[in-house]
Amino acid sequence: MEHLHHKHSKDTGHQKHEMKGHEHHKDHDDHSTHKGHGEHNHHDHHRMMIEDFKKRFWVSLILTLPVLLLSPMIQNWLGLDWSFTGDKYVLFALSSIIYFYGGYPFLKGLFEELGKKAPGMMTLIAVAISAAYLYSSAVVFGLEGKTFFWELATLIVVMLLGHWLEMRSVLGASKALEALAALMPDEANLVHDDHIMKVKVSELKTGDTILVKPGEKVPADGIIIEGNSDLNESMLTGESKPVSKSKGNEVIGGAINGSGAIKVKIKGTGKDTYLSKVIKMVQDAQGQKSKTQRLADKAAFWLTIIALVAGFGTFAVWLAMGRELSFALERMVTVMVICCPHALGLAIPLVAAISTSISAKNGLLIRNRTAFENSRNISTIVFDKTGTLTKGSHEVVRVVSLSENYTQNDILQYAASVESPSEHHISKGLQRKAKAENIDLFKVEDFEYQSGVGVSGKVNGKEVKGGGFVLLENLNITPPEDKDEGIETKIFLIIDNELVGFITFADEIRESSFGAIKTLQDNGIKVSLLTGDNEKVAAAVAKKLHMDDYMAEVLPDEKLDKIKDLQEKGEFVAMTGDGVNDAPALAQADVGIAIGSGTDVAAETADIVLVDSDPKDIANLILFGRATYRKMVQNLAWATGYNLIALPLATGFIPGLMISPAFGAALMSISTIICAINAQMLRAQLN
Repeated sequence: MEHLHHKHSKDTGHQKHEMKGHEHHKDHDDHSTHKGHGEHNHHDHHRMMIEDFKKRFWVSLILTLPVLLLSPMIQNWLGLDWSFTGDKYVLFALSSIIYFYGGYPFLKGLFEELGKKAPGMMTLIAVAISAAYLYSSAVVFGLEGKTFFWELATLIVVMLLGHWLEMRSVLGASKALEALAALMPDEANLVHDDHIMKVKVSELKTGDTILVKPGEKVPADGIIIEGNSDLNESMLTGESKPVSKSKGNEVIGGAINGSGAIKVKIKGTGKDTYLSKVIKMVQDAQGQKSKTQRLADKAAFWLTIIALVAGFGTFAVWLAMGRELSFALERMVTVMVICCPHALGLAIPLVAAISTSISAKNGLLIRNRTAFENSRNISTIVFDKTGTLTKGSHEVVRVVSLSENYTQNDILQYAASVESPSEHHISKGLQRKAKAENIDLFKVEDFEYQSGVGVSGKVNGKEVKGGGFVLLENLNITPPEDKDEGIETKIFLIIDNELVGFITFADEIRESSFGAIKTLQDNGIKVSLLTGDNEKVAAAVAKKLHMDDYMAEVLPDEKLDKIKDLQEKGEFVAMTGDGVNDAPALAQADVGIAIGSGTDVAAETADIVLVDSDPKDIANLILFGRATYRKMVQNLAWATGYNLIALPLATGFIPGLMISPAFGAALMSISTIICAINAQMLRAQLN
């Protein structure tokens, strides 16, 4: 499975760590529908935005220090007096740079949000900083009143920090599509009469004949018309071993050719290829997912409305009551500065940043924040059996001979020999058993592997086939009676078209599976098993683990539909899986959890990637998602609650309780600190 990763480490490896995109924008402008290579530009654009916020933050922070020291109020607090002639002009100059350079993203955001008729956080920040800046500038040039420069500077610095943190902690829209698109080569060898031309893959047409040399990638779906070779399709079908193909067999674009040269007649290019269809399914499922709007944006929307109404209302009322313009203006600006939620700007990003980093330390890689926050709603979790709940080890349990001509040792010898070229866990189990019994293996010729059916080859001069029930069906052989049948997987051995015996394998259930399933059920989550395995094995595993339900003999392309069925019944579904054949189902699920050892693409499609394949981590993850969400709600409640109390005081309408702009700003800082401490308390949750 690894080759995919290494193959592209040149172009995607280094991005993997830096690219920590920003759900925020995905929600607003839904970039996630970029196609293939456009995706690269999207990521670069994103990295530039993160860099931009970072630079603006540091520049503003450095300029804020002299602004603080020159502010009369701060000097007052510190009992100092550093005033000098023209100091207010220096303050004005520094603050202007902070306002225009540091505040630029918010001012730009104001126009974007108003253009979409959706005022939110950006509008609120822009209004507050503009009111503070314009009012303070007027004071410098003669208006009666106090300047708000230090509030303005700290407000911009904190908001820049919040946005930068948020962009960094929220992982990118979807590199799945990038990983998939990277599987396709750029050039192909077109066979033209008797010579071969290098052409761009985009120029290929259905019906063209191409030559695929050893080690090259197949540029499009097609049928082999000449030659034979082993093709590695693992990153497309999740099938781990190369499949041997010869004339008449179909090949999938993106597969890696083995040691033979083949000529292929193209039957699908561009949108019609298998890979494009997988990309399309993943895209559609992800497109639906990114619409979850942020709580903070909603809160900011209402605070914006309240701040503007209260601010201008306060101004109008004081003027109407006959107070001087400067007093009415000072009150209006105080209201707007106080209403601007420093705490709200940091409430969510801080929790997000902390939960992302704690999770990563604990082997949970969160790629989609929205889904992680939604994990609290999960009502059903679907486990893709092999290798998640079970160890995926497949040890030989019984060797049964059905023929007088073959002893148990012969059955094991032929089965292990014919399976030996394969990488499948069944094959590995056979090799281990043969080694333990000191049985030498025969050489295999003409080895062929059929996904989901079995293997065949010439062993010791005989035609040997090994496979499951599907193989027997294909050969019209009735399966033998077996009274001991249970939780085992069975492989039948057919020599020269005669069924001579079978071998059974047991896959041990992981110790941690029992606890994980109990934890999930105790938290009101139904647990379901989805597997390609036969009915009996699935039933036995489900029964042993006390699961709520199981779905057996499900083919890869049916997984997506099974998830959809559950969603149509109103379930909020989490799915765990690996392999590309799970990618569409992982993307369709409300929360897709990829198990670490799977392929890159599955990991890129999933919302959350578990480094270990331990079911216990899945239970922890969901509980941690709930804890994270609670912290976000607490922080939002705190941030908005503070505003509701401070706002009436800022208006000055409550007799004897009128707070100065400076006191309002101090309250604001305390509220921010409380949110920050609360967010840090998450650290205790995952231990």
